[in-house]
Amino acid sequence: MNKSMVCLLLILFNTAVLAQSPEIQQIRTYREKQEWLWFDQFQSFLKIPNIATVAADMQLNAARIMDLMKERSIQNIQLLYPKSQNAPPAVYGEVMVPGAKQTIIFYAHYDGQPVDSTKWTKGTHPFKPVIINGPLREQNQFINITERDRGKMNPEWRIVGRGASDDKAGVMAMLFAYEAMKACGFTPAYNLKFFFEGEEEAGSTHLNEILQKNNSLLQSDLWIICDGPIHQSGKKMVFFGVRGDAGMEITVYGSKRPLHSGHYGNWAPNPALQLSKLLASMKDDDGKVLIKGFYDKVTPLTGAEKQALAAVPSVDAELKRELGFVQSETSEQSLIESIMLPSLNINGMQSAGTGKLASNVIPITATANLDLRLVPGTDAHEQQVLVEAHISKQGFYITHAEPTDEERKKYPKIVKITAGKGYNAQRTPMDLPVAQQVIKAVRSTTGEQVVLLPSMGGSLPLFLFEKHLSAKTISVPIANHDNNQHAENENLRLQNFWNGIETMAALMLMK
Repeated sequence: MNKSMVCLLLILFNTAVLAQSPEIQQIRTYREKQEWLWFDQFQSFLKIPNIATVAADMQLNAARIMDLMKERSIQNIQLLYPKSQNAPPAVYGEVMVPGAKQTIIFYAHYDGQPVDSTKWTKGTHPFKPVIINGPLREQNQFINITERDRGKMNPEWRIVGRGASDDKAGVMAMLFAYEAMKACGFTPAYNLKFFFEGEEEAGSTHLNEILQKNNSLLQSDLWIICDGPIHQSGKKMVFFGVRGDAGMEITVYGSKRPLHSGHYGNWAPNPALQLSKLLASMKDDDGKVLIKGFYDKVTPLTGAEKQALAAVPSVDAELKRELGFVQSETSEQSLIESIMLPSLNINGMQSAGTGKLASNVIPITATANLDLRLVPGTDAHEQQVLVEAHISKQGFYITHAEPTDEERKKYPKIVKITAGKGYNAQRTPMDLPVAQQVIKAVRSTTGEQVVLLPSMGGSLPLFLFEKHLSAKTISVPIANHDNNQHAENENLRLQNFWNGIETMAALMLMK
């Protein structure tokens, strides 16, 4: 059979209408009876602030998760701390099944991104969750529900609050799925373990310590990761890897004090202009990174991965209309093709003031924050070194501290570089037997195509599970693609939540 025929068969099989399993029908019936109770528990959980650097709040989150696990008779519940115990703990629990020879660990994280409540829409607050009547728009209707008028929930409602989609939804979907499975009298074929991290949005700085310290406890045949959004088409998705991530901050220096732009313009060096030219030298007009060696070590996609990409529905045109731009940065590549490559993104820039804060000065510094996304084969530190080498070739003297007076006298162009630790990409082969079991389980919950991706665009430190536990990971997201994760007005579509519970239950029941 030739490759094109294999690809065609894969597409036809993946797009075939599949009947939902009888087990999932029972799970759904139970879920429909529990919706309001589960919604209240979810809303209560979202009210607990979850910024990883606030230790007291993270302890409250961990304690709440432990209570939820106890209520569902999950066993051996405990907090897993790093060696120094100076970071949020992972919350662990397990369900050991008599006769089971294999183990699945379910992962989600309960911490969230830092918040600026002033940027949230009037009537919303990061830790005072509310319900709105649909996707975010200029005028959303807030749904005020009292005990007396609780009817059937509208599946298009959104719950707005920090962590609603990223990733307290994952924590609750797993716990509710286990409750439903148990209430319906089903017994999983695998031992089930739960691992809820509290530091993912802070870079999982201590995750490696927790994994090393609890190596025996965390042995398994597979980790199921619930984080991130489903496909933009609204179809359920399974992805087999994540990109790595490495950050860099670069600051270009000018005069030691701000200078009047009339008195000194055209004479004093302008760091904002120098930084702009430097950043422009890093990419061409088609979005290709021009840094030497940036793509050299990329591991090519396998045949199976290429076939999976060919079956992914195109959403580029629709997304451009939704997001309000005409031409993508990589004009000759689709969104899916673009995220299979390493990238260099400018997350932010700052130099003096604009708008009401603007003044007629030549700024003393200009700073940009760079985000390097990695794919298999590329290394976080090596990519940062390549960027530094490129900056040096543009004529800049590089320092990693504030420049001294002697350096200012000696070098015409100075840049300070601060590089974060970063972490590498990870990818699980799609043709593994356990991968096929996961795909089958997710398909059992829907009559639509399930989108299969070799990697998602975002990053998670999944390479640590492979490094410290020799573990395979497969990710099954549940959130809506337009959830505003990491930003103001983060939200979760209720039907995505209900679908996610069914998906997690199907994975717990897979054979």
